[in-house]
Amino acid sequence: MAFNIVLYQPDIPQNTGNIARTCAITGSSLHLIKPLGFSLEDKYLKRAGLDYWRFLDIHIYENLGEFFEKYPDGKFYFATTKGAKIYTDVKYEENCFLVFGKETAGLPDEIHKKYKDRCIKIPMIKDARARSLNLSNSVAIVLYEVLRQHSFPNMF
Repeated sequence: MAFNIVLYQPDIPQNTGNIARTCAITGSSLHLIKPLGFSLEDKYLKRAGLDYWRFLDIHIYENLGEFFEKYPDGKFYFATTKGAKIYTDVKYEENCFLVFGKETAGLPDEIHKKYKDRCIKIPMIKDARARSLNLSNSVAIVLYEVLRQHSFPNMF
């Protein structure tokens, strides 16, 4: 059993490095959809991921279309502040894909429209100053809920 973290056009290398480390220690695959806001050789990316890179199952796609084409039967969940469902109210399937948008702009509107019933959110206070959580924190919160629902497979 494995789970998949998908980052749509991530901008900040430290976030992606932290997420890579989280994926490595949970046995989750990391999928990156270009364009990336940094080089995969970026020193901040490498530093944030520490020495976990060798344990990481990573996949890179040129665009969103290529990603969806590769997984036509995938079970996708889209983390967004525009989601109607709270992330804890969903029953996640094995091998599902948790998709997160870029730090500066989130996911494209076409995703919100096409997959409205698969958009999830993390509750936050209603305050214009609090737009969203940090990306790496959001990934960890949702991923650990998925792992909890599946009794933390291959852990302990």
